[in-house]
Formats: sequence, structure tokens, C-alpha cells
Amino acid sequence: MLAAACLFCPTGAHADEAAFLRSLHGKFSGNGTVRIRTNTPVMNINCTFTSDATADSLSLDGTCRALLIMSREIRADLKVSGASYTGTYIGSRSGPAGLSGSRKGDAINLEIHWAKIVNGDRDAELTVEKTGPDDMRMTVTDMDPATGKMVVTSRIDLKRT
Repeated sequence: MLAAACLFCPTGAHADEAAFLRSLHGKFSGNGTVRIRTNTPVMNINCTFTSDATADSLSLDGTCRALLIMSREIRADLKVSGASYTGTYIGSRSGPAGLSGSRKGDAINLEIHWAKIVNGDRDAELTVEKTGPDDMRMTVTDMDPATGKMVVTSRIDLKRT
């Protein structure tokens, strides 16, 4: 019975994750860049996000605009269990993607598994990083099939509003 009760006791690691997630709660806006593919030119974007955080989840729901005519909704829903993060990412034309990873310091490092082939494969990386008390950065990197090098396909710097 004592062992079962301890399953519901907060641990240091869970408490750390809860505090970290809650520090990302709020409304954010900012600028960044995006590439449709690893070999296409960079476009400047403006974004707004609402971040809902609980002790064991983080939802980032936003819209990014480029050239005043293009708009894309972006959403990442994460759940944390122990030190592992899992969830979904919506924002690519390939459809909902799976996310899995862990946090190191102020960054949640996630592997993306696209629903379809993007840039020659179905894998990429997403980092959600707290860069200051009211600042957050979201970066997606993907391998360029022509060079084999990792390329930043989107980077969004956000500030709490």
C-alpha cells in the first residue's frame, strides 16, 4: 500500500518539470524565419502564440504570417511523464507529426516524426527553449538531403506580451 501511495507522491524531477512548464505559460508574440524546404529561401514571419501549461502538459497554439498574405496555424501539444516528453505537432503540410524527447536545462529537445516524407525523410528536430524570464524560442531543424547537413527550417523568437 505504501508503494502504491508513493506513485502519487511528487518527485524532484516531476516538480522541476512542473515549475519549468508553468514558466512558459502565457501569451507570446515575436518574429522569426521559415523555409518551406531545406533548399528554399528564408521568409520572415510574425507570430502570436498562447501557451497553456500545467504540471504535466504544455500546449502551444499560434499563428504565423509571412508577406501579409500567407498564414499558418501551428500547434504543439506535449505531455510529460517523469523526464520524457511526448505529443503532437501540427503546422506542416504533411499532417500531424509525433513528438518525443526530454528537457536539458532550459530546452525541451524533441524528435519530430512527420506524417509523410519531408525533405527526403520523416525525421526532424524541434527545440522549445526558454531564453529568458519572458522569452521563448522555437526552432525546427531538418537534414538537407542534398548535403546531409542539418538546416534550420524555422526559428521563432517570442516574448511574453
